[in-house]
Amino acid sequence: MRELNTTERRALARISTAAGGMLIVAADQRNSMKAVMNAPDGADSITVEGLRAAKADLVTHLANHGPAILLDPEVAVPQVIDDDVLDRDTALVVGMDASGYETVDGLRFTRLVDGVTARKIREVGGDAAKMLYYLRTDQQSLDSRVGDEIRKLIQECEAEGVLVIIEILVYQLPDESDEDYARIFPRLVEEAAKFSVDCGAKVLKLQYPGSEEACKAVTEAAGGAPWAVLSAGVDHETFIEQVRIAVSNGASGAMAGRSLWKDSLSVDPADRESLLATRARPRLAELSAVIDEALGQR
Repeated sequence: MRELNTTERRALARISTAAGGMLIVAADQRNSMKAVMNAPDGADSITVEGLRAAKADLVTHLANHGPAILLDPEVAVPQVIDDDVLDRDTALVVGMDASGYETVDGLRFTRLVDGVTARKIREVGGDAAKMLYYLRTDQQSLDSRVGDEIRKLIQECEAEGVLVIIEILVYQLPDESDEDYARIFPRLVEEAAKFSVDCGAKVLKLQYPGSEEACKAVTEAAGGAPWAVLSAGVDHETFIEQVRIAVSNGASGAMAGRSLWKDSLSVDPADRESLLATRARPRLAELSAVIDEALGQR
């Protein structure tokens, strides 16, 4: 693994608990957040203003009680800073990926949000950046389009002094059976870790690979690079156990989204504040305790 420089070390500390475990509330979703919000006329009726208000509530009543939040630059940033919503002690991670993906010959590709660069992340007050890539290591080599895109972004972020978290999602191919995909899924996550580090990634966000042994394999493949497990929409109880296993076997923490806040947004906006404070916030505290405990036992 390439060593973190001084600026990157400081950024990593900002997005971690006092015990050194990465813990970020993921709220950069746009369409998937709309899908879980209570809207009498359907998700399409939720305006940008309505989505921005929901994200502001997530910051105020949830993320401000943890180390960091991941937000998008299309709806939430820089408004959460300009409107004094984001607490001074809560770090900001800015998501660079646009919603959705394009498909080329069965393979998925993401793109940057228009106008969002490493320099822009610094200008809007971001402590770190995050970029999502889809990957199938059995179809794509290090010199493929996705490899080139990862290397290019990492170089640009380093030049601007911005720590970038590389998120990798592996996925099922159109002609692949559920059984075949399930069989190779742990290996795909493991190989995604190595692929990313070989491209220069220093911090990773990865799917839970499925077991204790698979987590150990991912940690070894990451070669010392910190990796956080993502919640992938599972319920809180499931995610807590996944995080416990992952961190006990080398992961550095978690980036939790819908597992924390999904059922606090699927209500009338008038009830959102109460549920975020009484339901989502205790989950965040529990997640922090689990991460710190697992780190302390390693």
